[in-house]
Amino acid sequence: MSFFDSTVFDLLVLPLFIFFARICDVSLDTLRIIFISKGYKFIAPVIGFFEVLIWIVVITRIMQNIDNWLCYVAYAGGFATGNYVGMLLDEKMAMGFEMVRVITKKDAQDLTHALRNEGYGVTSVNAMGMQGEVGILYIVINRKKLPEVINTIKNYNPNAFFTVENIHFVNRPVLKHTRVEV
Repeated sequence: MSFFDSTVFDLLVLPLFIFFARICDVSLDTLRIIFISKGYKFIAPVIGFFEVLIWIVVITRIMQNIDNWLCYVAYAGGFATGNYVGMLLDEKMAMGFEMVRVITKKDAQDLTHALRNEGYGVTSVNAMGMQGEVGILYIVINRKKLPEVINTIKNYNPNAFFTVENIHFVNRPVLKHTRVEV
């Protein structure tokens, strides 16, 4: 009897293989979708190739061991964990651009000045909200800078309402500018 026909393989090694392979497969799927949404036409198909290759290997092993319920549990657990790992990878990579829209009840000059002083391009608009005059700020940033911008918003105007939107395309690089001296 070989190791591949043993109880240890059926009850431990194979389910663990399926679990970790599924984590890889689903994480790659998450990354592939991110690359597609960001317009990376050449890397997304390569990732898709390996994603499907892993899936075929895993599903073949499950079909060969159709009476082993631990394989099903490992498959489902790997899928769930792979979604989580894929989201963590997305956060760490922080690719692309975001648009931060800030709506303030009070004068937004201090916040605008602080953001510009930190090197961010800020477009400000005076507007009329439901309860009167508001200031609206638009800031397009590299996604990696989002925590820094949110921290500045909270420091200068903790009651400001803000939204963050993913931007698919920006027609020129978004760079931090040198500090503005006043």
